[in-house]
Amino acid sequence: MPRGRGGFTLIELLIVVVILGVLAVIAIPRFNKARERSFFAAMRSDLENMALAQAVYHDGYNIYADDPVNLDQSFTSGVNISINENTGQGWAATATHDGLATESCGMFYGNGSPSNATPATTAGAVYCTIN
Repeated sequence: MPRGRGGFTLIELLIVVVILGVLAVIAIPRFNKARERSFFAAMRSDLENMALAQAVYHDGYNIYADDPVNLDQSFTSGVNISINENTGQGWAATATHDGLATESCGMFYGNGSPSNATPATTAGAVYCTIN
């Protein structure tokens, strides 16, 4: 009585490993891009929420906050926001993320200087550098 085939051959296993490797090469860059987009979305959202908190702070103290801690607002984990300028008439801030090397987002309002909110160019709008 002939013996039945008991397993896979080495060639069949190698073909499966190669196919999995090709799929990984396709999937990993897409995953990294999606992850990067989520970091930018978190920075944009936190800057927009900080703008609302700045408006509330200005209503109470007639000046904009110079430190995000004063706004009693929690930010997304990994997002770092710094207020680079604040006056009675405006402010400028930038946001970075621990997961991104050099990219940042900026926003300014009123007479805040765009140079203190790089890369922002229009008041009240969030702009991000994307490499």
